[in-house]
Amino acid sequence: MQEFLEFTLGGISFGMIYAAIGLSLVLIWRGTRILNYAQGGMAMFTAYIALIVINHTGNYWAGFAAALAAGVVLGAVCERVIRPTQGKPPLNAVIVTIGLLILLEGLAGIIYGGQFRSFPAAFSISGLKIGSTSLGASRNDVFVAVAVLAAALALAVMFRYTSAGLRLRATAFSPGVARLLGVRVGRVLTLGWVLAGLIGALAGVLVSPNTFLYPNSMDSIFVLGFTAAVIGGLDSPVGAVVGGLILGVALNYVSGYLGSALMPVFGLCALVLVLMVRPSGLFGAASSRQV
Repeated sequence: MQEFLEFTLGGISFGMIYAAIGLSLVLIWRGTRILNYAQGGMAMFTAYIALIVINHTGNYWAGFAAALAAGVVLGAVCERVIRPTQGKPPLNAVIVTIGLLILLEGLAGIIYGGQFRSFPAAFSISGLKIGSTSLGASRNDVFVAVAVLAAALALAVMFRYTSAGLRLRATAFSPGVARLLGVRVGRVLTLGWVLAGLIGALAGVLVSPNTFLYPNSMDSIFVLGFTAAVIGGLDSPVGAVVGGLILGVALNYVSGYLGSALMPVFGLCALVLVLMVRPSGLFGAASSRQV
């Protein structure tokens, strides 16, 4: 029973990371119908910036803020690079985002080197206990879950109750109609990419203490984040969070009971199964009608 509790709580922590990556993919997909293959590279690059700031200042929160700011700037820059592909065949955007991923990982290797680097955690990584029962989760795991949930809640409130959120939803539903109604679609799309860059940077900083940081460190996390988004539905921010939690807990059970070597295989099988049984995801159909 204790093992089950540990695997569940540990899976929730990793699931929130997958949810953050999935959420950043959903934000771009909803407005542009582009799957941003560079999202993992963007998260990795902002994590390097955070690490440099932390090493120079000795302050984790200064690095945390620098990573989020870098994510905002990087998101806006990537949107400007992608914008010329709008209205062109979808393959054009795919090639550009893959090119951006290669560029970011190459730059990281040139600037920071290819060696593995450890990344500090915001809080203690020692496991919490209730009496003599180990929970399998640390204070930092709790921080990860709270940070991602807070970000998801803030996005939900923005989409539902602010004029910027209304413009984002209108642009996602019909860019042509939104433009006729006076919405500056270009600026709205930039906002979507900025938010995606922000959430991606958050994911990069939160996951890096559990992995070594190196130029390709976010590739596998991106694949699992994409799987989480597909499970929940690429049109649904709520689905990305739910999909991330489901995937994180399931993968932790597989790792704990069957062995960590089977995690990538299970993740791939989960992706294929969802695409075969319900391609729109758990929340995809409802979300597409309620944008």
